[in-house]
Amino acid sequence: MGGTFDPIHHGHLVAASEVQALFDLDEVVFVPTGQPWQKAAASVSPGEHRYLMTVIATASNPRFSVSRVDIDRDGPTYTIDTLRDLRRLNPDAELFFITGADALSRILSWKDVDELWGLAHFIGVTRPGYHLSESGLPADGVTLTEVPAMAISSTDCRERVAEGKPVWYLVPDGVVQHINKYRLYAPSAPVVSTDPALSGVTVNGGLGVIDPIGAGQATPTSSASPPSSTTTPKDPA
Repeated sequence: MGGTFDPIHHGHLVAASEVQALFDLDEVVFVPTGQPWQKAAASVSPGEHRYLMTVIATASNPRFSVSRVDIDRDGPTYTIDTLRDLRRLNPDAELFFITGADALSRILSWKDVDELWGLAHFIGVTRPGYHLSESGLPADGVTLTEVPAMAISSTDCRERVAEGKPVWYLVPDGVVQHINKYRLYAPSAPVVSTDPALSGVTVNGGLGVIDPIGAGQATPTSSASPPSSTTTPKDPA
């Protein structure tokens, strides 16, 4: 499952759990986007924060794991590169790409779209009442499923923090604590992290910004035997 995860919230986790059960997947791999090609770099929190929040949120579920393939890759993140990397790492696995239906609606504009269908089966998770036109999408390559919790959005969570409103029960408790500790999304003076794991990361005006000093540092399905079926998304979120 891929996405910006800025921040990851319960809607993402419920969607991943529902799809895992529906398709009997051995594992759901969360892949935080590195540099979203459709979003300005200044509008997205540093990859290390988004990666750590995703690790925190998924740690208690043995079916969930987190991959760094996009965080560690230089340049803009494209789903085609994500799937190529995951295919190379899991050559015998059947891959499922989980993404929001709103993002899936733009898939025909994605890079190397014709190759995508051969790398994974796409699962579009829809919010209640959302209608997605399947025009132009291969009938055997896309499945839509509705998840009520997807009414939660990362944008709303960021706006609530910026307005001083709580996000408890919208995002996992550990993610709330990480947001508060590093003052993510909240208007404030720049704060440089003293955590060695986040060396060089600052928070500026509520959005994480990589400090020039130390910038560029970066610290990873169904088959016969686990781990197999992998679930991943991306371009959106």
